[in-house]
Amino acid sequence: MLGVELLGGWLSHSLALLSDAGHVLTDLLAIGLSWYAMKQSEKPANEGMTFGYYRAGILAAFINGITLILITLWILWEAFHRFKHPEQVSPTWMFVSAGVGLVMNLYLGLGMRHEENINVRSAVLHMLGDAAASAGVIVGGIIIVFTKWYVIDPTLSVLIALLIARGAWKIVKQTVSVLMEGTPAGIEIQKVVNAITSVQGIQHVHDLHVWTITSGRNALSCHVVVDGKMTVEGTQNLLRDAEHKLVHLGIGHVTIQAEDPTHLHDESILCTSDRLEEHHH
Repeated sequence: MLGVELLGGWLSHSLALLSDAGHVLTDLLAIGLSWYAMKQSEKPANEGMTFGYYRAGILAAFINGITLILITLWILWEAFHRFKHPEQVSPTWMFVSAGVGLVMNLYLGLGMRHEENINVRSAVLHMLGDAAASAGVIVGGIIIVFTKWYVIDPTLSVLIALLIARGAWKIVKQTVSVLMEGTPAGIEIQKVVNAITSVQGIQHVHDLHVWTITSGRNALSCHVVVDGKMTVEGTQNLLRDAEHKLVHLGIGHVTIQAEDPTHLHDESILCTSDRLEEHHH
């Protein structure tokens, strides 16, 4: 399908069709990255990669997003020149190539629309989006046939480029957040703190960090203040209760350090620069 649209775009000189091919490419890369991340996650952790290879998919997604933004910029640059000097396109090849894309995307998308798997449902939405873009190219071809208004071709390409850019920017934002160890989407720090301190016996939380190892795998580390006279068994029971509450907030990998009230600690929940220096020394 991608090959048909690329060939059709080249033969018809249609930038809109080439842009639609770029839209299809975004979906193929997204599906490929999902498969790649899944295969990489099967590799066991080792001394060099103690968390395993979960971040491989995030890195690949980041590169994918940057590449798609570059493709978008190329489309917009070409469209700018075609607005100044409209190029004659062949509607016949636009119909044939976009028609193939429309039929294939509708066939695959509608055939899987009842699937419950979230990844499959996401792929279905992408396919229906591709079908809509292909339909737009066909409508553009019809307008060109009757009006010879060739400027419709770069106009359509800009709209499709914006669709690509929207998806690419979303990918880049998500991956940068993961790589910068940002708080995972859907996780509220105050709710995390409340969940931990709701465990009877935990007096205070500080040096709290919540981050994403990879999509769907969130981790947390923090220090908690407990009664210094508590036994090891009692402390372990507190930590297990806290871990149980955090699992319900979507945090599965938890590391908690227990301290007694006499241990020097910052009142701030988050780790400050002073605390980082203190840990360093």
